[in-house]
Amino acid sequence: MTPPTGPAEPREHTSPDEPTGPSGTPHAASTPEEPTIVSAPPQPFGVEDPSVDCIADSAGGLTFDLDAPGLADTSGDWSAALVLRRRAGAAETGEPEEVRLPLAPDGGGRLRAVLPSTVALPEGRWDVYAACADAEPRRLVPGLADLRSLVDRRPGPSTSPLAVRIPYATKHGNLSLRSWLRGPHAEAGDLVLDATGMTLHGRLYRAADPAAWLAGAVVEARLRRDPDRVRTVPVAPAKEEGADDQDFTCTLPFAALAEEWQGGLDVWDLWVRGADGSATARIARILDDVADKKQIFTYPAQTVDASYAPAQAGPCYTADNDLALRVDERPPTVR
Repeated sequence: MTPPTGPAEPREHTSPDEPTGPSGTPHAASTPEEPTIVSAPPQPFGVEDPSVDCIADSAGGLTFDLDAPGLADTSGDWSAALVLRRRAGAAETGEPEEVRLPLAPDGGGRLRAVLPSTVALPEGRWDVYAACADAEPRRLVPGLADLRSLVDRRPGPSTSPLAVRIPYATKHGNLSLRSWLRGPHAEAGDLVLDATGMTLHGRLYRAADPAAWLAGAVVEARLRRDPDRVRTVPVAPAKEEGADDQDFTCTLPFAALAEEWQGGLDVWDLWVRGADGSATARIARILDDVADKKQIFTYPAQTVDASYAPAQAGPCYTADNDLALRVDERPPTVR
């Protein structure tokens, strides 16, 4: 196989594939609010849609600060809370649909709530509200967000599930959180494309012995429309400067995936499976401050010779920031 010539450059966004959960199966319901980049000025507590500032820490915790003039000296019973409500699908899994975090005066005229990394927040999208006494909770809008600690995050050694929470603004200008809870987790790094395939550089987290876990491991590409169809390639230790026993690499040839293609769109979800087959890790990119990769990280499709018809293939990120490969029809040539 010809070595890759260089890293793939993102291009303009193309049509998204169907959103999936960490198992690779479609979500029970699509999300009604897609994220976008929205900047909102702070508003005082007590008006419509108060704003909240967010500060992220490198462990996965979040601190929320609301403007609350005149409320900091309130005495007696205090019932203000920041309310997180999980979107459609929570009831079907039996996981919590609502998490309430106490809002306490910080002494400076503001209210503060803290979501520690040790508090489990099931995977999904969580809408953010403020509630006080018996009043109906009100949606919050984003104020200032300090997410610098999330950029190029490298969690320390642990075997507990990796907690990731990224606040973002929806297309309606409301504040929501995207939450992941994964262990083990395979973080996607650089993707290098050429006409024959994709070379992936990744890093394994939340394994007791990463070197032993990766020894003899394979990357599995699972065809979404028929999960029994799987293609595998071996992983190898990464050789670049600064790599350690958590880093790995592999090359996925497009020709093997195109053999199964019979027209339309095929999506292959990517996993790392340990040598003994007892544990798998979904390959995703979640350790930064970008809540939705598929709107930002897109890659040029490569021409593939398929027996059925001319095709094209390339990587993409799903609605859950999981890495996948697409095989699709080649667009007609414009003359």
